[in-house]
Amino acid sequence: MSGYVLSRYHAKRRELASGLLARSLASMPTGPLLEIGSSAESLIPSLSGRQVITSDISLGALYEAKAAGVCLNAANGLPFRDASVAAVVSGELIEHIFDVRAMVEEFRRVIKPGGVLVLTTPNLATLQDRLRFLTGASPRQVDPLHPYLHLHIRPFTASALRRLLRTCGFEVTALRSNFVGWEWNGHWLEWRWPARLVPGIGGSLIVAARRR
Repeated sequence: MSGYVLSRYHAKRRELASGLLARSLASMPTGPLLEIGSSAESLIPSLSGRQVITSDISLGALYEAKAAGVCLNAANGLPFRDASVAAVVSGELIEHIFDVRAMVEEFRRVIKPGGVLVLTTPNLATLQDRLRFLTGASPRQVDPLHPYLHLHIRPFTASALRRLLRTCGFEVTALRSNFVGWEWNGHWLEWRWPARLVPGIGGSLIVAARRR
C-alpha cells in the first residue's frame, strides 16, 4: 500500500467515501458496483452480495491490486451497457479530466435509475486558499509550478461540483470533507471539526449523488 493511501489525509477521505457508499446500499437497485480509477487500492469496502468491478487506465495498478479489473480510459467513454450498474465510485479522478460533463454524463448512462455516484476531488476553495486569493496569491489547485497539483486541470468548489452533478441528472444527497488543512512554516496542520461543520472549506470534497 502506498504512502499516499496511508496518509491521514487520504485515509479519512477514503473512509468517508466508503461510508457514503455503504449507507446508500440499502436504497440502491441491485447490480454490480463499478469503481473508475481504482489504482492498487479500491475505495469500495468488502460488501457481501455485491459484485465489484474495478477499473484503471494503468495495467500496472491493476496488476498491483491482485484482483480482476478492466483497463480503460474513462475520458473516452465506458465499455458498459446503459443502466448496468448500481453505483459508480471515483476517487481523485475528475480533476484530471478536460471534459468533466461528458464523463459525468457517461457515469449517469451506466448507472441504473435510483443508483448512486460517489466521488471525491480536491477542493479549490479551501480555507487557506480563500485567504491566499485575497492576498493576490493563486490557490494551490491552479498553481502551474506546484510539484504535483499542476496535474489537476479541472478543480472544483463545493458549489461548482453540486451544479455539475445537478446538470448531469443527479441529486446530491451528501457532501463531506476530510480535514481543514493549513501550511505553516514548512509544516502541514490538519483539523477535523471545521471540515465536519463547513465541508466547503475542507481539503477534499466527498459527495454522494443519486441518479434521477
